[in-house]
Amino acid sequence: MKNSYLIRLHFIVFLWGFTAILGKLILANAQALVFYRMLFASLFLFLYLRLVKGQSIRVTKPLLLRLVLIGSVMALHWLFFFQSIKVSNVSIALSCLSLSTLFAAFIEPLVFRRKPDWTEVIIGIIIVICISLIFNAELKYKEGIIYGIFCALFGTIFSVFNGRLFGKTSSGNIIFYEIAGGFLVISLYFIFTGQISQFSEISYRDLALIVLLASVFTAYPMFESVNLMKYISPFTLILTVNLEPVYGIILAFFIFGASEHMSPVFYVASLVMIIAIVVNGVIKSRRKKEVTTTDTNHL
Repeated sequence: MKNSYLIRLHFIVFLWGFTAILGKLILANAQALVFYRMLFASLFLFLYLRLVKGQSIRVTKPLLLRLVLIGSVMALHWLFFFQSIKVSNVSIALSCLSLSTLFAAFIEPLVFRRKPDWTEVIIGIIIVICISLIFNAELKYKEGIIYGIFCALFGTIFSVFNGRLFGKTSSGNIIFYEIAGGFLVISLYFIFTGQISQFSEISYRDLALIVLLASVFTAYPMFESVNLMKYISPFTLILTVNLEPVYGIILAFFIFGASEHMSPVFYVASLVMIIAIVVNGVIKSRRKKEVTTTDTNHL
């Protein structure tokens, strides 16, 4: 039975990895892509919550404000992610996501008011060195790397603050209001900057791919990951999610060919980063087991 849950988990991580592929296949710019992705995803989530599950989506005003703010950070994360792909390629954008480990090493202690974990800091430094090697080896993609760094930063901020919302309302409500709130904020920005008038020029092909992105590759895996948390430990989930860049880079290599072929330095540095992230996860898991064992012995 557990194997079936692991297969489902790897499947949704594969879907997340494929979002980068769709980001390159969609010809619309990053702003239009994120605008329509959040529009359709929030619509699908609303219909699912109200019509399929018959769930109330009422939340308190203070919580709603927090969800909208966190959703805005999610929107920035997606904007920088797809912009990184547009100006460089899938491999660069996905490799930069590894920097989330470094950012989390400093942001989590500030938010949760705990001491920094020096193991996380050291692993983060290793990842920074690897990114520096990639930057020097792939200098032609420096703009994409810069966008990728901001993508990892906002992704980390989103994850940390999202973690503080656990138990405040249903997971479905959290996901819905974050995406809908992020959509509202970026829509207001696009309206005031006049960019929204350009979004009507999107092709039917791109629109179809974005609908696919919003439903199969956004709404569905988000709900599935929440459901799997009932059967799979957070450690297993986090460790498996770290395979997203691996799936994405391999897929990009075979789908896009020459445009995704990188230097040997890139692949070595990416491998080191992935190993560092896995090691970090294993260390955390062992520490939790030791704490649990100690607490049990005291009882």
